[in-house]
Amino acid sequence: MVSSSTTVPRSGVYYFSQGWKLVTLPGIRRFVILPLLVNIVLMGGAFWWLFTQLDVWIPSLMSHVPDWLQWLSYLLWPIAVISVLLVFGYFFSTLANWIAAPFNGLLAEQLEARLTGATPPDTGVLGIMKDVPRIMKREWQKLAWYLPRAIVLLVLYFTPGIGQTIAPVLWFLFSAWMLAIQYCDYPFDNHKVPFKTMRAALRTQKVANMQFGALTSLFTMIPVLNLFIMPVAVCGATAMWVDCWRAKHALWK
Repeated sequence: MVSSSTTVPRSGVYYFSQGWKLVTLPGIRRFVILPLLVNIVLMGGAFWWLFTQLDVWIPSLMSHVPDWLQWLSYLLWPIAVISVLLVFGYFFSTLANWIAAPFNGLLAEQLEARLTGATPPDTGVLGIMKDVPRIMKREWQKLAWYLPRAIVLLVLYFTPGIGQTIAPVLWFLFSAWMLAIQYCDYPFDNHKVPFKTMRAALRTQKVANMQFGALTSLFTMIPVLNLFIMPVAVCGATAMWVDCWRAKHALWK
């Protein structure tokens, strides 16, 4: 388990696996319930609808494959399915995080206090309500950083040849990094660390963040497991914050 005495950063795989353990801690479980319910309702409904549409979307996507790549269609078909799952999963994961952002921030705050023994600010329901405008402003900052890059990658999907080969790989790498930003930002934002400063801090642990984001992205595509991924990722990212950045950026000790 992560503790305040831990100073050596671990791999992103370690922090992701810790997330599954940390959500079950006594005293933390009650802060997991609301983010979990939001994710179950939104992701469950979204993926149920997606699987009813795959028979239409995949042939449409495959129709953009040029003739000279038709001989690879047996390989490109699963890539097309994975591409749809990646884009769709990330979109609804982002939407779920928007809705649950205040509760994810509270979960990160309470877990950090549990891991470090520090005393967090007195954040009750009233405190959450007062913080909503600031939290939503932060979510807009993330969206403004994300959208231009996502649009460029989505355009590549409709470029013959590139869209069925290179674009899915680029999208996976991009979504991995963006999910690391999304979840690591909750503890950073709890300490009022500016968005630009947070991104610079994450770059000091690029490999760990890419590992963490890649696993989060993969689990977002897996039915049933994706229903639980949001609170798990919040907890894993908070553990990473405690080990890697808290000593430098903490607002409350």
